[in-house]
Amino acid sequence: MSNGRPKSKDTIENIIGSSPTMQHVFMLARRAAACSSNILLQGETGTGKQLLAQSIHRLSGKNPDSFRQINCAAFDDPTLEESLFGCSERPGLIQQSSGATLFLDEINSVSMRLQVKLLECIEVRMRKQSEADFEHRSKLRLIASTNCELAKEVADSRFREDLYWRLNVLPIALPPLRRRKEDVEELVRHFLGLLSSEAKTVDKIHPDSLAALKSYQWPGNIRELQNYIERAFVLADSQELTPDLLPTSVMGDRQAAEEAVFRPTDEKSLVHEFVYNRLRKAPENEGGLHKQIVEPIEKELLVQILDMCKNVQKKAADRLGINRNTLYKKMKEYGLEKSNSKALPDEEEDNQ
Repeated sequence: MSNGRPKSKDTIENIIGSSPTMQHVFMLARRAAACSSNILLQGETGTGKQLLAQSIHRLSGKNPDSFRQINCAAFDDPTLEESLFGCSERPGLIQQSSGATLFLDEINSVSMRLQVKLLECIEVRMRKQSEADFEHRSKLRLIASTNCELAKEVADSRFREDLYWRLNVLPIALPPLRRRKEDVEELVRHFLGLLSSEAKTVDKIHPDSLAALKSYQWPGNIRELQNYIERAFVLADSQELTPDLLPTSVMGDRQAAEEAVFRPTDEKSLVHEFVYNRLRKAPENEGGLHKQIVEPIEKELLVQILDMCKNVQKKAADRLGINRNTLYKKMKEYGLEKSNSKALPDEEEDNQ
């Protein structure tokens, strides 16, 4: 029975959010921290997935220093494999993380081959193949994160379904900032508070600034907001965050807002952004869009593969899965044979 007083907002240290969507995230995080099941954090770039993973670890009562993390997109396949699973000279993060939390950031970037190894590692723990192995592995908490829709990656055969279900025991979706705008003012004041000191303080927000910040769509989410607030703080010559301190994109310049989008890092988002920008800039009812969009990508592919293969056509053609005559024709089509001293027709290269 209610006592008539408003229910107090849940809070988690270092994470700002009084909106209903964030209150739901906090509830899920607390429940997840109370068990050892695998957790999957899903959200756009800049929504705070790493911060939430650290908070779940802290709430679980584990040693604060036993949080391990690795950005799976930052390493090539062999380096990531050695980092996770170790080698003959040293153990990997999984072996070193007994009693710890291992945070696998951008799990969608892991190759299919390493997905198999990771799945085997998880299933060994679950099957308890040996008491000693279970004692070691059962103390490891896995938290994975992704900035794309992982279920769609599964449907498109880019991510293993069995691994998806192993990781997605406790899913937590972090909302983009544009869907929690009631938190914008609280976030702004939080960042200003972190930046302020005895030497300089900005603790007032002009009404027009606040209105603009709440209206902006925030494609880069909290990371973009933090960047703009820090920039405004540095430029401020008073204690007030005035409109002139904010980028024109935030203050309502539609073209600037469209161009001031964050740069995605995953392949799917990069391709989507390239195609979207080309289509948006094309006049209505204009034809030939396939050529306009596909040819720049094909040309860049040829430039890079030839550079990678030291301009040896046979090797480049083999890597591309086409014959050398086809490669040479495409090089002529794009004018690449003129800038490539080793770009020779098929017959000439055979005589080298």
